This record gives sequence, C-alpha cells and structure tokens, in this order.
Amino acid sequence: MPTTLADFQKVEQYLTDHQNDFIETLKTFLRIESVSADSKFIPEIKRGAEFVEKQLTSAGLETKIYETAGHPIVYGSWLKAEGAPTVMVYGHYDVQPADPYDLWKTPPFDPDIREGHIYARGATDDKGQMMTHVNSVASWLKVVGSLPVNVKFVIEGEEEVGSDNLDKFLSEHQEMLQCDVAVVSDTSQFAPGVPAITYALRGITACELKLTGPGQDLHSGLFGGSVANPANIIARLVASLHNAEGQVQIPGFYDDVLPLSEQERNGFANLPFDEPALFKALGVSEGYGEAGFTTLERRWARPTCDVNGIWSGYQGEGPKTIVPSIAGVKISCRLVPNQDPEKINSSLESFLRELCPASVDFQYKQYHSCGGLVFDTDSGWMKSAGIAIEHAFGVSPVFIREGGSIPVVSTFKEILGVDTLLLGWGQSTDNLHSPNERFSLEGYRQGTLASARLWQELANL
Repeated sequence: MPTTLADFQKVEQYLTDHQNDFIETLKTFLRIESVSADSKFIPEIKRGAEFVEKQLTSAGLETKIYETAGHPIVYGSWLKAEGAPTVMVYGHYDVQPADPYDLWKTPPFDPDIREGHIYARGATDDKGQMMTHVNSVASWLKVVGSLPVNVKFVIEGEEEVGSDNLDKFLSEHQEMLQCDVAVVSDTSQFAPGVPAITYALRGITACELKLTGPGQDLHSGLFGGSVANPANIIARLVASLHNAEGQVQIPGFYDDVLPLSEQERNGFANLPFDEPALFKALGVSEGYGEAGFTTLERRWARPTCDVNGIWSGYQGEGPKTIVPSIAGVKISCRLVPNQDPEKINSSLESFLRELCPASVDFQYKQYHSCGGLVFDTDSGWMKSAGIAIEHAFGVSPVFIREGGSIPVVSTFKEILGVDTLLLGWGQSTDNLHSPNERFSLEGYRQGTLASARLWQELANL
C-alpha cells in the first residue's frame, strides 16, 4: 500500500523525538579512525565498514559487506515498494588523515559538541551527511513499516584515496545496482540558512613529479652552480604553470572549456554571497585567481591547476647549505564539464618534461581522474528535492555549482546511466580535510528531515 503524507508526518515526529539518539550514534561513528590513506588504520577501516553494515541492518535493510582489493564496500537494500522508483544512496565511511594533530582544539576522533556543532574528523565529510539518509530510512521503517520508494545503499571506504575499487564493483554488480536516480550528500549548502542543490561538479586529474639530481645531498659551497639543483628546477617548473593573470599555461588547457551562460553568471551574481566574510573565515585578506572572473565563477565553473604539496632539501631549524638530491611536487587540476582529464594530464606531463633540463631525472606519476558534470535543474528529481529541502529548511534551495569533484557521480552516469541528486547539508567553511572539521547539529537535523521527505516526494513521480 502506498505511503501518504500523513505517514511522513508520523516519521517527522519520530525524528524530532529521537534527534539526541541520532547524535549519539554519530558520535560513536566518528570515534572510528577510518583513515583510508594510511595502512596502519586498516583495522579501523574494517570497524567502519562493520559499523555501517550494523546500522543498515538495524534499520531493516538486507545488507552485505563486499571485500575488494582495497577497503570493503557495504551494500544494503529495501525493495518492497512495488511500482515506485528505486533510489541509490551513496556515501563513504573513510576519512582524511587528521594531521596536523596539534592544530585541533579537541582530539580529532573524540567528537566534541560546542557552539552548535559537532567537531571531529569525518563530521561533515562524509559520516554525518551520510548518516542523515540512514536515519531517515530507519525512521520510516520503524514508524510506518515501509518506505515510499525502493532504496539501495552503497557505502565505500576509499573515496578519500580515489575510489580505486568502486568502478569494478559497480561494473560487476550492474544488475543488482540498477536504479532510477542516485542521491549523494557530500557537498554543502550555499551558506548558513541558504540550502542548495548542486547541479554541476568540476572534474579532477592529479599527478606527482619527482626530480632527482646528484646521488646525495651536496655541499653548496663545493658543488653549487656546477650541478643541477632539483629544488631550483622544480620551483621554476611550478612557476611556469600560471601567467601573471592567473591563467593556466598548460597547452590546450582551455580548448574545451564551455563558457558560462549569461543566465548562469547573473544567477551567481544574485546569490547572497558575502565575499569579505568568506575571506575572513578562510583567514585570507583578499581573493586571488584568474583575471576576468568573480570568486564564485572561479570556484565553481573555471578550471584550475594547484600545487598540493612541494618538498626538497633540509627542513629543520637553522641553515644547512646543501644542494638537495631530490625535489617533488604534487599537482591537481580541477576541470569543468567538457574537459578531458586524460588529455589534460598528458598535456601537463609533456609541458613539464619539455621545460625540465636533462641534468635531472624526471619521474611522473598520474593519479585519479574524473570528468566534470552538469545536470538538468528542471528534472522531476530536482523538483522533488526542492520540495523536500524547503520543508526541512523553511526556504527554497538555490541551485549552485560545486568546485570539488565526486568521482562516483561520473561513474554512476557512465556505468549505471543515472543522474545524481547532490544534496549537501554542511557548509564549505566546515574545515573539510582540515583541522577542526565540524558539522552543524541543526544541519544534521534538517538534512535528516529533508531526506525523510525526499522519499515521499520521489514516490510521486
């Protein structure tokens, strides 16, 4: 029997009555040090997968943990809503490393509540946001005994390291994973009190370059100027990536970039964006970037090239006059829809190789890549999400782009042929990937309520 709005109202009351329980469950989840990048945390990764599996099972879903060549993938499903759409919820239980630990006000894996936020690694990326959907499904099944739609959960443990094994899992289980739309909450609201639906993502391609000169560090007085200094060379290569106007100098970098429409530029300009407040929150005095574009346009809809890390030589206190043996740099490019990540990475490698002298050894390693995406803001899925968000947040959501990359969204499109609803409940200032990561408790509550209403709205399509 189809569910009704009256059923949802019962669920809504249950959510209100049990919000503190949801917070306690999230705290338990956040105590698990599920860092995917560091092998010493593998036991904690296993605990993270087992925690998610237990939550889905307790909610009333049929579940299974799938082992991969890397970290496990947790699958859960409830498929008893005959004739209703099937929705896939994606999330990840792995988190970024917490380093540097000394910049955290409280320990990163000992969640602390202060000033209306819960502070811990993974609070908003992505444990807290993902749990809003687990909470909502569990509440529907607890109160009503059924869901308005069919649901499938795919929760992985490698998102923060490139999701290397997810594509294989999706390809091998295409029939099991068939759905009508995917839902991902790994983005942000536009601002406090301004919920958003993200309709476009930038893609990414990343690499690492290592230059090796002499076989060991050398005395700069005895040998400086007579052999190549890898640190000097890598500094020159990095400096060549941009011109004085902030434009990327990789050949062909802008060839396939689609220009923003006037409608989109006007839409961005009309958003309630407090640029000075953002820069203050980020700890910078002013903005910087490609000439001719606004801050929002640079963040959301223009391609970029950034150094993510650079190292060489002596790092200790005081001087040490050497010619270092090795220098390295990690680089990532955020790409807009229509740019080809492989093409850009190949051009980047060729560009750096041509500029690099033969006096050092050049080693280039390519990392993960994915393309950018744009979704139709007039689809039924989008309209249903808008109704659900307005109910939970009290205002209509705005439509925004996102400067980050969520590779699984491209994968869902390529392998399963489905679009994704990108519904973020956090804020861009929640210190994602940084010390003192946090998630608003009000955002947690509103996100759970929006998720619960979303199932009812999608059933009407």
